[in-house]
Amino acid sequence: MEIKKIFEESSRYIMNTYNRFPVILRKGRGMKVWSSDGKEYLDFVGGVAVNILGHCHPRVVVAIQKQAQRLIHVSNYYYIEPQIELAKLLVEHSFADKVFFCNSGAEANEAAIKLARKYSKEQISPECFEIIAAKNSFHGRTLAALTATGQERFQTGFEPLVPGFKHVPFNDTDAIRKVATKNTCAIMLEPIQGEGGVKLPDQTYLKEVRELCNENNILLILDEVQTGMGRTGTFFAYEHFGITPDIMTIAKGLGGGVPIGAMLAIDKVASAFQPSTHATTFGGNPLVCAAAVSTIETILEDGLILDQCNRMGIYLRERLEQLKGEFPGIIAEVRGKGLLVGMELTRDGDSIVRACLEKGVLINCTAGNVLRFIPPLIVQQKDIDRLIDVLERVFEKLP
Repeated sequence: MEIKKIFEESSRYIMNTYNRFPVILRKGRGMKVWSSDGKEYLDFVGGVAVNILGHCHPRVVVAIQKQAQRLIHVSNYYYIEPQIELAKLLVEHSFADKVFFCNSGAEANEAAIKLARKYSKEQISPECFEIIAAKNSFHGRTLAALTATGQERFQTGFEPLVPGFKHVPFNDTDAIRKVATKNTCAIMLEPIQGEGGVKLPDQTYLKEVRELCNENNILLILDEVQTGMGRTGTFFAYEHFGITPDIMTIAKGLGGGVPIGAMLAIDKVASAFQPSTHATTFGGNPLVCAAAVSTIETILEDGLILDQCNRMGIYLRERLEQLKGEFPGIIAEVRGKGLLVGMELTRDGDSIVRACLEKGVLINCTAGNVLRFIPPLIVQQKDIDRLIDVLERVFEKLP
């Protein structure tokens, strides 16, 4: 009766914005979560790439506990030590010179869009405000981020959208050249499209885009909300491609489970933001910054984590390729980098997600037919073997 009552009250009091599975998760440790009825699940969703160190990592938990006893929140009218410490860590381990903190990936992308426009209007031309983004991209659900998103299914019903955005095919530099004008202020891309189905570009693509930006005085914004924080085997995904952006956004794994986002930029661009041009009440508060500092220090101090991400990513893709050999009529392609891995199916993936749930493994489907595996970076070979075993049993029963 208790579980039934929870479902009923959720339906009664919470807006119907999610297709929720009939499971109440109450506890998590490492790669595992447990539901209210005591059932154990192996988690290959990881809070949608958020729980980068697994559930309730001891260092993150202790950092939160200590900070909660000291100071939970204070306004950005004052200096915040954990925020400064976090900004220093991010700057010292990236291309950037300055950081702006917010609460989510969508907010970080809104900030990036505002910064690109502000800088370009002041330094280039008042008419320089257009942004080129990629089809099939995902940048968030706030209005400007939604407009930058290259998927109409997310935009329908929210028109009119923000003016000044153009969309071109991903991994096509010529398409960018054809639509870029003197009014183009930025090109906004995910290094790897996550929500769009784990789409990887050619190795030369981002280099070509970077060169195009340099030639035309255009800013390059990289959305690393999903790919950042070691997800692809390097601390940030842009490192794989031998380039640096002018602006970058991160969130998801940054706080190890708490809601925090950040927008990073080089000095000359960051200087366009001055007091009153952009702000947030909760962004970079002491509690979330303490959690993020602990998360980053754990990743950076323990070099084995990124190494394990690469090794387990290779192992996961190899095992999925083996499944593809067994079920060529079901699996079309396996692709990914590090522990951002997609398996494209020849059919809808929702029923497979539900079947895996019943067997105690949490997975995710995006773009309708791509199973997306985004587990914590602490995933082990035995966890992957269990995932493959469950998928194999599910596929065997498909018509």
